[in-house]
Amino acid sequence: MSLGIQHAELNALFGFAERQLHVVKRYWVWEVVWLFYSLVSVLSIGFLASGLGSLGAANGSFDLRRAQLYLLVGALLWGYLSLVFMEAAYAIAWERWEGTIEYTFMAPVRRVTHLMGICLFAIVYGLARTLVVFAVATVMFNLDFSRADFAAALAVLAVSTVPLIGLSIFTSVLPLLSPQKGEQMSIALQGFLLLVSGVYYPLTVLPMPMQVAGAASPLTYALAGIRDSLLDGASIRQELPNLGILLVMGAVMIPAAVLVFGWAEKRAKRLGLLKRSG
Repeated sequence: MSLGIQHAELNALFGFAERQLHVVKRYWVWEVVWLFYSLVSVLSIGFLASGLGSLGAANGSFDLRRAQLYLLVGALLWGYLSLVFMEAAYAIAWERWEGTIEYTFMAPVRRVTHLMGICLFAIVYGLARTLVVFAVATVMFNLDFSRADFAAALAVLAVSTVPLIGLSIFTSVLPLLSPQKGEQMSIALQGFLLLVSGVYYPLTVLPMPMQVAGAASPLTYALAGIRDSLLDGASIRQELPNLGILLVMGAVMIPAAVLVFGWAEKRAKRLGLLKRSG
């Protein structure tokens, strides 16, 4: 290969590398989101290791079966709760991608009807998918729910969807505020909830600021309540504190979220942010 050809190939090599650098710079917000998710994954594993001893604590000894059940229930519930959260939170982003957002927002229906319809689908779809995963996991790992109070667990699950809907509507506002960065912020918020809500470990292993954030997350009380009912047989009466907290959160979050969404919708229409290109 001649020197000229080698020089041209070398220029092309660095040219392609430079092009990728410009792509990363153009979509830097996504890079920040993926970096944050990588950080969440690493921290979650570290916190899981820190709290592993307490997950299977029973009668002063470590119960591996209980720890396995704790983690599987957490993963199962996170799959359902995060699916409901993201289906509702991504409603506006999907509308923009499909090019139907302007038609939807001009339709002669109340906005709360529109949002609750999306949430209804998310709940039904999330339950159906979670039941399939639950059935497969039960068979694969021979899970023992002989002590479980399923009525109490279902009660907590049902009530937990109320604040979850409010949180989802709040998050769906982000793409209205910023068509370019709203979607990325929704994913980042999901990762933050995974980190602080006690999905794979007790909140006590987290630094104090994260414990405070976890105490403000409705997912924390949903996970704690359902775990208590499935692992320890906690009754509906024993779950009343968690149920009360979730209901209060929902009663505050849903009306506030609908009001904020209405404000964001008017702003987006005024600034012309509904079009597909953003």
